[in-house]
Amino acid sequence: MADGSNDDPDGLLDLRVDQPHSARVYDYYLGGKSNYEADREAGDRVMAVWPGAPVAARTNRAFMHRAGRVLAAEYGIGQFLDIGTGIPTEPNLHQVVQDENPHARVVYVDNDPIVLAHARALMDSSPEGRTAYVHASVTRPDTVLRAPELTRTLDLSRPVALSALALLHFVPDESGAHAVVARLVDALPSGSALVLSHGTGDFDPEAMDKVAQVYRSSGTTAQARSKEEFARFFEGLDLVAPGIEVPHRWRPDAPGAARIGTEQDAVDDATVGLWAGVAIKP
Repeated sequence: MADGSNDDPDGLLDLRVDQPHSARVYDYYLGGKSNYEADREAGDRVMAVWPGAPVAARTNRAFMHRAGRVLAAEYGIGQFLDIGTGIPTEPNLHQVVQDENPHARVVYVDNDPIVLAHARALMDSSPEGRTAYVHASVTRPDTVLRAPELTRTLDLSRPVALSALALLHFVPDESGAHAVVARLVDALPSGSALVLSHGTGDFDPEAMDKVAQVYRSSGTTAQARSKEEFARFFEGLDLVAPGIEVPHRWRPDAPGAARIGTEQDAVDDATVGLWAGVAIKP
């Protein structure tokens, strides 16, 4: 069952195609087609200083699938809130978790109008489950939590897996990134999960500094964080083994895990340039 109340049947959205958007640049890294010249130009500038960006994007997406499958199969979580969803790319999160639990419910959140334009692709739920889409920004967590599409789909008195993948490096300290995550986690009950991945300069600080400069010059705030700064997002939570890791080393052999082409990629820490982790709220 799907909640399509956020769709735009009249095609009146302003997609702002003359400005690069992080979701569309990410789609470009993944080889998608829902991006525009401004996005491709920004992506090419990033890849000029960090050639591993496409590998990092695929590795990050494979981590998302493994984490979702582990939480659904091993922890029995049947509700998912994915913020910073991005352009639909199959298999989407609901397809992965509903393969484990057909009754799983998933709410997607993004602030890019082109994601809203493709929202129907995110809501092709199993008959037993349900999906919905919220057009909102992570920097306004109460807007996300109070959205009718969310409250009709998720029961916040029961555990929810909250994911924000390759997103928080676009929320600088001055925008209160750690406070935003804390507010979202505070709204969830015991047994809920937090799934994060984040760009870091720990492996190649010069390259990540240049990447941040490219994004900022394109009008998108960006801030890499160290492992210690990333760990702060999980304060008060119980990290799932193996703890904070580069995403290609987080449960790489999880049973049934979906992989997005990383086998043929040259995957190493500096190429990927991300930290990842999953934690449970006690």
